[in-house]
Amino acid sequence: MPALDVTERPRATGDAALLEVLDEHVKPADEAGKPAREVLEAVRASSLPGLSVPRRFGGSGASSLEVNRRIAEIAYHDPSTAIILFQHLAVCSRIAEWGTNEQRHEILPKLASGRWLAASAWSETGAGAAKKNLATQAEERADGGWSISGGKAFTTGAGLADIYLVLAQTTPVSDVDDTAYGSNGQSFFLIPAPTPGIEPDLGLDLVGMRSSATGFIELRDCEIGPDALLGPRDRASRIIAGVRQSGATLGAVSVGIAEAAWDLGFESALRKSMLGQQAIRHRLVDLRGRVESARALVERAGRREAAEPGEVTLHSKIFASQTAEEVVQAVARMLGSAGYVAANPINRMARDARAVALMGPTNELSRELVSTPWAA
Repeated sequence: MPALDVTERPRATGDAALLEVLDEHVKPADEAGKPAREVLEAVRASSLPGLSVPRRFGGSGASSLEVNRRIAEIAYHDPSTAIILFQHLAVCSRIAEWGTNEQRHEILPKLASGRWLAASAWSETGAGAAKKNLATQAEERADGGWSISGGKAFTTGAGLADIYLVLAQTTPVSDVDDTAYGSNGQSFFLIPAPTPGIEPDLGLDLVGMRSSATGFIELRDCEIGPDALLGPRDRASRIIAGVRQSGATLGAVSVGIAEAAWDLGFESALRKSMLGQQAIRHRLVDLRGRVESARALVERAGRREAAEPGEVTLHSKIFASQTAEEVVQAVARMLGSAGYVAANPINRMARDARAVALMGPTNELSRELVSTPWAA
């Protein structure tokens, strides 16, 4: 029986279609500095947007272990899309955990179906990695609603999200706890797009994660109702602290990058008939051990079996992101002159691997969050 020509194969649907589309568009999207329309359509049509949404709201109700595995799978093909999905799922989880009944019933089904994509707008210039000293202010109106003004930086999914989780200062206070992530007097707000007064700006030209639509969000007298407040007023730090307890970790993105880099190195060695060299084989074995170690730690975070699951989550992010950078660098050296060609995928992997270490909580902040209690 003759082989089926690739042009005759039926087009994949659902999650399989997403992986095919990512492979087709990862390079042009990276060069364009924004996600391809076809990728976003495939993301919305897949099961992934509903992964962390409880079943009663139309989602899969997946565990953090499954979330980490699926994010790693997507990151293998395109880390930028994995980051967009990770942030979307993080917002879904915050609404499922802290939202009112009205917020859950109104918003979660839209997020689960892919009709809406969510993004987090926490960071801003001058606030530091720990999200202190926010310039974004939310003023409560007489009717119980809010008026928010300020600017957010490094918002993944800016311009493509249908709803933003915005961190703002609601009460001016002086912190007594310098070790916390976030500050006293801060609150979270769910702001749909478009809402008058909120404007995305994709003018941020990133080195890594170029097609993640990461940019700025400007809020100018953005007026929202009292039902936009997520969780208790002035207690956003409680919600932030609970994020790492969930076990979902950006380390999963790094695992996907490291896996893709190792495969690239192995395929290159195979193609160049280098696997007969003991040094090359042993180097690949050592690198594979690093990848598997990172995966194991990320999966342990997802299982939440440790006495302190938050610490494991932070460790998984630090170790997996370091591993991805090391594996990528080692593979780049193995590739030789081919690695110096700008179009070689290893160079995009290197940029993306570095970006994970700088995403919140950054690796330096993660180390501080783990180690500061030891000094008490």
